[in-house]
This record gives sequence, C-alpha cells and structure tokens, in this order.
Amino acid sequence: MSDDYQIEIPQSFLALYTDTRRNRLHTPWPEVVQRYELCEDLANLLTTTARDMEFSLGITESDVLSRVHQGLLGEAAVVTPAEAQWVVCRLAELLAWALPL
Repeated sequence: MSDDYQIEIPQSFLALYTDTRRNRLHTPWPEVVQRYELCEDLANLLTTTARDMEFSLGITESDVLSRVHQGLLGEAAVVTPAEAQWVVCRLAELLAWALPL
C-alpha cells in the first residue's frame, strides 16, 4: 500500500480484485483505490435514501436492500455486479441492518 494513501481498504473490497490462486491484485492499485472510494461514497450516500424507502414505502429492510441492489445493476450502472453486492452489504452495515443473503 502506498504511504500517501491513508485510508485502509477493507479486505472484503480487496477480495473483489484479488486473484485467489496467486493471492495478488489483478487490477492496478490506483484503480482499486478509485473504485473503493466510489463504492464507499455510494454506500454512504444511499443511507438516507434507504431509510426514506423503508418508511415511505412501508417495506422491510431486506426489501430496501434488494431494491437498492437492483438499482445498482440497472442500465446506467456505474459499478460492477460484485461492487453492487459490496455496496449493499456496506449499506446494511452502515444502517446496522442484517446483511443480505
């Protein structure tokens, strides 16, 4: 990890970019950092939206997370399917909700 990057990227995110056979990143470090920042910011931004969905639509936390996941996979997706799953799990963590299956 570069000395000038102070944020610790969780192993759960690094696993998205790790070749498990060789135990090495298969994507350049600067790109991994950029993708992590995008996904972390997205999860944080979605906290308010998720809470609003839960109360305004009267749906369960699980249903909210499912809808958010579907939205992240939509036609104009800015994240990969694996990143979308990570964002949803991170969102659940930030809201202290049960992790999706």
